[in-house]
Amino acid sequence: MARIPNRKFSPAEVDRRTGFHSMRDDYLNQALKVVIDPNLLVNLVSRRVKQLRRGGRPLIESLEKLSLEDMALREIFEGKITWEVPDDDVPAGS
Repeated sequence: MARIPNRKFSPAEVDRRTGFHSMRDDYLNQALKVVIDPNLLVNLVSRRVKQLRRGGRPLIESLEKLSLEDMALREIFEGKITWEVPDDDVPAGS
């Protein structure tokens, strides 16, 4: 693994060097009000970003250029994406 020098990077440099994007805090906080469980939110955003990368159409319109992660967060807190959590009491295959 390449070692990154110990200095501050702009968000664009972080994307280029690590492939990670820092999501907008305001979008993240709004999405956490809708999806209380942070682990579930991570899974929802991850799956939606994969869909968008594979050519899925955005469910929102934006005048500003958003990253795919921010677009997924906005879709979640605007209610454009729904999800179901399986009931743990029902055994699989029943």
